[in-house]
Amino acid sequence: MLHERPTAAELVAAVADFLEREVRPALDGRLAFHAKVATNALRIVQRELTAGPAVAEAELTRLRSLTNTDADLPTLNTLLAAQIRAGTLSIADSALRDHLIRSVLSRITIDNPGYPSVAEAATRWPDR
Repeated sequence: MLHERPTAAELVAAVADFLEREVRPALDGRLAFHAKVATNALRIVQRELTAGPAVAEAELTRLRSLTNTDADLPTLNTLLAAQIRAGTLSIADSALRDHLIRSVLSRITIDNPGYPSVAEAATRWPDR
């Protein structure tokens, strides 16, 4: 991929900023609400573009270790679910618990970084 500016994340951030600073203040009621929803969606996309690749790589590494399989992320998640259902992996396994916690925290951090438990969790799992 070319390293040109602005990046996709920067473009998404610029549109979100425009909606937040210029459009929403000029609206009220239903349209203001939908502008806020659109802004929030763009912020999620921005965080996904910025942090998503590293998050996916960390998840991939954990899943490959847990399942002893070298496959892509969707395949590994499907395999992990099957192993949990079959009882091959159990929540009593600390590596599985750690993976699930880190995966959920990473997703919450992208979807809603202001969620109250995110800051506390960062102290317990700093390298999620």
